[in-house]
Amino acid sequence: MSHQRLFWVALAALALMLAWRWDHRPIEHPPGVLAPAIPVQQAAGGSVFAVDDYILTRRARFEIRARVLGKERYRLGQGADLSPVDLALGWGPMSDSAVLDGIKVSQSGRWYYLRWEREPPLAADVLMGHSGNMHMVPATSYEAKALKGVRPGQVVTLKGYLVDVDHENGFRWRTSLSRDDLGDGACEIVYVESVIVEEA
Repeated sequence: MSHQRLFWVALAALALMLAWRWDHRPIEHPPGVLAPAIPVQQAAGGSVFAVDDYILTRRARFEIRARVLGKERYRLGQGADLSPVDLALGWGPMSDSAVLDGIKVSQSGRWYYLRWEREPPLAADVLMGHSGNMHMVPATSYEAKALKGVRPGQVVTLKGYLVDVDHENGFRWRTSLSRDDLGDGACEIVYVESVIVEEA
């Protein structure tokens, strides 16, 4: 490949990367609570259904309207084929830019982390009790595409079920049924049947 051709290929690749980053940039909001309501959860009958090689058990009907604090894609590891996206979501005070401006949110290894300098903007239990890292299990390719396209700062409404996950190879994933728990097992596993992304 000639140097000139290589230059134009590299330039095109750079342009595509910059365009992708622009399309996925976080959305900023002025101060104010964007998603005041707490998630709605109702016990389900424990019915079982299959998704590919996984067995899912419905634990609770679930609906949430929240601000997206972060998104992490997963392509490797057990469960990545079932749940390719984690969303860190915030509601109540954790949907307010006045609070979030003093917090750094990060995600890694199916966990999420809140960090702040000196003192938190609110009590730590309030921050954690109004946010969560949720493993998304899209019901169809439509939900999968919508979830992968979500940007931090957007307000989304998700409807579906909290589910437990089992695989014949011994893999087990258990959903949280509380918004107040912390640590291992505190993440919700959401079988997403509906995604609504609000325009900024």
